[in-house]
Amino acid sequence: MSIRQILLCTFLSAVTVVAVNADGDNMIHIDIDEVRMSEDLRPIDGITSSGQPDASAFAIVADSGYVAVIDMRGPNENRGLDEKAVVEALGLEYIEFPLVGREAISFENAQRLDKLLTDIDGPVLLHCGSGERVGAILALRHSLQGADDAAALEYGRDAGLSSLEPLVRDRLEQN
Repeated sequence: MSIRQILLCTFLSAVTVVAVNADGDNMIHIDIDEVRMSEDLRPIDGITSSGQPDASAFAIVADSGYVAVIDMRGPNENRGLDEKAVVEALGLEYIEFPLVGREAISFENAQRLDKLLTDIDGPVLLHCGSGERVGAILALRHSLQGADDAAALEYGRDAGLSSLEPLVRDRLEQN
């Protein structure tokens, strides 16, 4: 029995997880605890944002048809596992895209991410420690795609943006 099969056998329910806010609107950011309780995960617009997944969450991501994981944590951040090895053993592409420090939340990095996402054919999980940096960079990417500042911020919030919102607002105003 493979590690993937063992992990999936531990789940108690077959709940499908799609992040939704209180108004019923689709959100990009998902709660890893909910993912651990499910056997399926569906991306919104081809991407999903989260905090740090564990091995069981990565197994669900793989079984749900995702093709890649983009890790936005820095090299010195503890992931609790050998993430690259776990992700690649599940057949997913592992991509390091570290966003370390406030200066990393930039339109330049948003453009790099946009190019990267455009080149990936299939659903992608983007994560950092909490989803905060993912939400921040996705807000800037949404702005680059033509969204006004309010829509870009809302998109970022749906992807996990919260405490970095003042920084993102500054970046949007400077652009």
